[in-house]
Amino acid sequence: MSNVTWMLLVLFASIALIVFLIMKAKLSAFLALTIAGLFLGIASGMPIDKVATSFQAGMGSTLGFLATVLGLGTILGKMLEVSGGAQRMARSLLNLFGEKNAHWAMMIVAFISGIPVFFQVGFVLLIPVIFSIAFQTKMSLVKIGIPVVAGLITVHAMVPPHPAALAITGTLGADVGTVIVYSLLIGLPAVILAGPVFGNFISRFIKLNPPAHLVKSEMIPEEKLPSFGITLFTILLPMIIMVAKTIVELLAPEGAGYLPFVKFVGNPITALLISALFSYFTLGFSRGLKKEDLLSLTDGCFGPVAGILLVIGAGGAFNQVLQDSGMGGILGETLSSLNMSPILLAWIIAIIMRFSVGSTTVAMMTSAGIMLPLLPGMGVDPALICVAIGAGGIGLSHVNDSGFWIVKEYYGMSITDTFRTWTASTTIASLVALLGTLLVGIIV
Repeated sequence: MSNVTWMLLVLFASIALIVFLIMKAKLSAFLALTIAGLFLGIASGMPIDKVATSFQAGMGSTLGFLATVLGLGTILGKMLEVSGGAQRMARSLLNLFGEKNAHWAMMIVAFISGIPVFFQVGFVLLIPVIFSIAFQTKMSLVKIGIPVVAGLITVHAMVPPHPAALAITGTLGADVGTVIVYSLLIGLPAVILAGPVFGNFISRFIKLNPPAHLVKSEMIPEEKLPSFGITLFTILLPMIIMVAKTIVELLAPEGAGYLPFVKFVGNPITALLISALFSYFTLGFSRGLKKEDLLSLTDGCFGPVAGILLVIGAGGAFNQVLQDSGMGGILGETLSSLNMSPILLAWIIAIIMRFSVGSTTVAMMTSAGIMLPLLPGMGVDPALICVAIGAGGIGLSHVNDSGFWIVKEYYGMSITDTFRTWTASTTIASLVALLGTLLVGIIV
């Protein structure tokens, strides 16, 4: 057996081991990635004393940056939740669009709200708004709810500063601002087709009504909500800062004296720190919260993200072992011989991993590690590869994905109906995002 064949078998066995440990053994993704990473290193022939060291280095290099970013992003998301900012946006957009277009309004709310928060967090904080608007407009819960989950999962997978999107941006050496611009440009059409358009269609065949006892019990009174403008600006502030940094760098003359300052302020850590502190004033003090309240909220929001950090770190560690074993180079040579578009290849790898392990984060982190050795000879902007991987991380969600069960339980759907709505919506968004990425790749 040739070395290439053996290495490929080891890689496939490692991926199969991740799938088995998550789906059959019911181990956490963190443990599955750790076990598979160590197995990959040993089976590939790495010196036994180097395997754990490689894994440790990968964990450290991945979390050294992302832990800070995730912590700051979590603060911003918590302020959005407790202030009623998401509820304010929903009400304002409903007034703007009209009740007949409530599903479009909710798509925009989810697309914007999803930028600073995780899918699960965004979904839970918008649930009272979803139920209330479905009740007020007498629309099907499917017609209102599918645009929300389509918007949240698409932004979650594609747009930094979401941890997985930001992690693969760093792994592949892409510019954060460029990835943000591409992902928003490509993600919005994907959300439109997978959300309001598909939701309106499928709601004709699936009828769900929001539970009446949940409609108003968690709604914040109108007079206590922050204004729409300040809420929108607070949510978008980190994106504005990072995109502005990219624009200034493109337009500034070479060697301009202000560029180091621009790079410092536009760094994701600095941008999110500014935004988190800004939210204390716009969504905290201005709403009557005291310093002690903000301290309590801040300390309390970190616990739930610990598991997410471990999964991301283990994914980065798995990728480090993949590279240190020499498998990345071998795999790169094999895949490059397929004469396939690198964007299409990145998407295929990501969506296969997404279907296999369920986790968008695991799928994206693993795919980035596989694509990394291919980049030098591809002549493709790494930002497009990042967006393609994010697009692949959206689709084919099914029973091994926690998002599948969250949507099913909150919307009160059967498993069959969840496949017909949630799974179909994620797959549509993934395919549309792939087409958008290929189109942008041709243009740029």
